[in-house]
Amino acid sequence: MKTFSILAFTICLFTFSLKAKTPNILLICIDDLNTQLACYGQKHISSPNIDKLASQGRLFKRHYVQAPTCGVSRFSLLSGLYPPAKAGNGQTKSYYNKKDAAPSLPHTFKANGYTTVSIGKISHYPGGNAGKDWNDPEQPEIPGAWTRAMMPCGAWKTPQAAMHGYKGGKPRIKGQNPVVETTTQAPAYPDDLIADKALTELNQLSKAGKPWFLAVGFIKPHLPFTAPKRFLDIYSDVKFPPIPSPEKPTGPSLWHGSGEFRQYVGSSSITDPSKTLEIRKHYAACTSYVDDNVGKILATLKKTAQADNTIVILWGDHGFSLGEKKIWGKHHLYHTALHSPLIIKLPEQKSPGKNSPAVAETVDIYPTLCELAGIPSPVHLDGKSLVQIVNDPTAKSDGIANSFWGGNKSTITQDTHTIFKKGKPFLKFDLTKDPHEEHNLVK
Repeated sequence: MKTFSILAFTICLFTFSLKAKTPNILLICIDDLNTQLACYGQKHISSPNIDKLASQGRLFKRHYVQAPTCGVSRFSLLSGLYPPAKAGNGQTKSYYNKKDAAPSLPHTFKANGYTTVSIGKISHYPGGNAGKDWNDPEQPEIPGAWTRAMMPCGAWKTPQAAMHGYKGGKPRIKGQNPVVETTTQAPAYPDDLIADKALTELNQLSKAGKPWFLAVGFIKPHLPFTAPKRFLDIYSDVKFPPIPSPEKPTGPSLWHGSGEFRQYVGSSSITDPSKTLEIRKHYAACTSYVDDNVGKILATLKKTAQADNTIVILWGDHGFSLGEKKIWGKHHLYHTALHSPLIIKLPEQKSPGKNSPAVAETVDIYPTLCELAGIPSPVHLDGKSLVQIVNDPTAKSDGIANSFWGGNKSTITQDTHTIFKKGKPFLKFDLTKDPHEEHNLVK
């Protein structure tokens, strides 16, 4: 009896030690990925790997970013702070080079014993360095944050060329390159190199015997819409739904001329239905392409036997308009540029696959990860932990998401979306009756 009791105690102690083990963090950041995914109800899109992650974890149906542009949105992810109303994409570098800058998300995990690794685009510059070609190690965006940070460039040679790279290592030449492209070459585009490096790092980290925070940042579906041909072929006979609210707004609006997009298509109006469909299919191909690379990472994680002790987060840095209100791009405060994917999966996920309807925002991710890892949250954070919702999809958040762009502020609640200009309501929409934001309630 005594032997049995000792054995039982030993088993319980071993089980407790496994559950108490410090979790790893796998953060997957995706550039310009909107919520046109099958798991978000867009069934014409092929996104099986992201959908599978959603079925295993918690999908946040109403996650909103703090800014409709890459660098500023990533600043909020990494700092846990709301950006200044007029912040630009250099916000991360200027903030973290201040002597009194509050600790970033990777800083906090590094200070608590984690190996922190960044691959691809996590902060504004792929690889985490600024400078002429975005590869000057003397100009890190977030000094001291990463144990190692890297951007594999291959034939593209520099992070700047890789960010907008075409097949065969060709860089973008503004005003001379197409908005879409496919290839049968391998590697097709820099995302393939990012994925390969991530697989190598996963295998190395899993053998190191130390908790790790691995951030992997994919470039697609960011412009130009370039993807291997096999992903475009998926959509050859797929019927796409009509573009919601396809006309330019009348009266007060946030409409803009899609300047980033027109670097590729020129000044002509995109009205030809066959052309708009072609562009939408290429964006979808880019989505399927990044989904495939996400699948490679998750499959490798499972093979390393680290999946049972790894928290996985998939995050899109902002949304992207594909013809809604005749806008092709981001850089506005309509919900199509603010609404982006967020999925959090725990090793022992409660109620897996149950989506949360609670309003969440990017600044909530930092305190959420700290709580999940058992790390004290820094006092400077603007967000609130989502752990209760990660564990229970019926739990509520504070119900508010704030975003900023061009000196204006957006506030989204469970039912409404209000944009403030010079501190006064400029646009307001009832999201329960007007989900496409066509009827301004501000008179």
